[in-house]
Amino acid sequence: MKKLNEELPIISEEMARGSTLKERDKKHLWHPLTQHKIHPEALPIVKAKGALLYGEDGKEYIDGIASWYTAMFGHCNDFILNKVQEQMQQLDQIVFAGFTHEPAIRLSEELIKILPDNQEKIFFSDNGSTANEVGIKMALQYHFNKGDKRNTIIAFENGFHGDTFGAMSASGLSVYNGPFEDFFIDVKRISTPNSENIDTVLEQLQGIIKSNKVAAFIYEPLVQGANAMHMFEAEYLDQILKICKENKIITIADEVMTGFGKTGSDFASDHVEEKPDIISMSKALTAGFVPMAVTSCTQEIYNAFLDDSVGKAFFHAHTYSANPIACSAALAAIKLLKTEAIQNKIQRIIESHKNFDNKIKNHPKIKSTRQKGVIYALDLNIEMDRYGKKRYEIFNHFMDRGIFLRPLGNTIYVLAPYIITNDQLEKIYHAIIELLNVV
Repeated sequence: MKKLNEELPIISEEMARGSTLKERDKKHLWHPLTQHKIHPEALPIVKAKGALLYGEDGKEYIDGIASWYTAMFGHCNDFILNKVQEQMQQLDQIVFAGFTHEPAIRLSEELIKILPDNQEKIFFSDNGSTANEVGIKMALQYHFNKGDKRNTIIAFENGFHGDTFGAMSASGLSVYNGPFEDFFIDVKRISTPNSENIDTVLEQLQGIIKSNKVAAFIYEPLVQGANAMHMFEAEYLDQILKICKENKIITIADEVMTGFGKTGSDFASDHVEEKPDIISMSKALTAGFVPMAVTSCTQEIYNAFLDDSVGKAFFHAHTYSANPIACSAALAAIKLLKTEAIQNKIQRIIESHKNFDNKIKNHPKIKSTRQKGVIYALDLNIEMDRYGKKRYEIFNHFMDRGIFLRPLGNTIYVLAPYIITNDQLEKIYHAIIELLNVV
């Protein structure tokens, strides 16, 4: 592996005295999705640029998942960095209740241009979970304000919408939810649709609607990220959405993972004829620079909150709502997304994944493969726990070869930055083939 550039500074006095970041980390930090008794150490990263991460150990790693699908234009992208630096010298933070500012206004205008045509209003929060939380609360209060109190949410089985309570209630992955399920809002689940089960799913949906006061249907359009990149077709989702619309059920598209080019279009909802009433987005929104989220909605949703009564207003707020620096990062990211250069890179990755899939999909160690846009996934033909020992062996297989991928159980997926080079992609593919020969 290559050594770090010589210009990298000494990080701190403690490091200069010989105390490594790894040792210091263990004193006070509690990491997400980590059982610290089994995995007490985290790998220190001291720099990132383009598609590469640089470790304190002097090694470099190809970021094959764009750091949880955020840094889609590459780490420390110069264009975005310059825009953020300019904004930091003009306006850093201002309360968004009663104030407004140019970056937020411009971002709302640019988002509306690329969102589905029915979206009209933009509400800011600070991460994917809260974006979905906002969407769920909007839907519940929409019916409440109209004098039609509804208390049930419909969601897909094995979906994931975040870790706050409303978003977690809608999520179906029990590994995240176990200790909290007694405190959830009422959620009824349906299967994700396919050609074989669509009639059963629609019957299941109609039964839930008939027996409950359903306020909203929340879904990840076309790709369920945390559910091992499970994919389904737009034509079947359309049938579900149509029934929801006929029953005045608010539809909430969770585009936190899928948004901003990953499915080959600006949003996964672009592939679907029935457009959602509410869309949640985060992650690639600010290209990995700073936390921010947006929940957009139709004019009809917004109008239900307009009243002489203050109590019908939407009382939800985040201190850093519409932070000017985050808005500037998002504006720069959207500008890059719409360039011919980035669109060409997206198409290059799509074709590269297709070519790779044609080479390996019949390998005896592969159970199945799938692709949507730049998202590629394969299932290993082995049984293993989602966070078991075998999963960490596979993770280390890639890290030993300078590649950062996070297996989801027996699923290996690639969702790399749009700026990844062909050589870097080939290194990822080669490491996957090596794994197939030893797993």
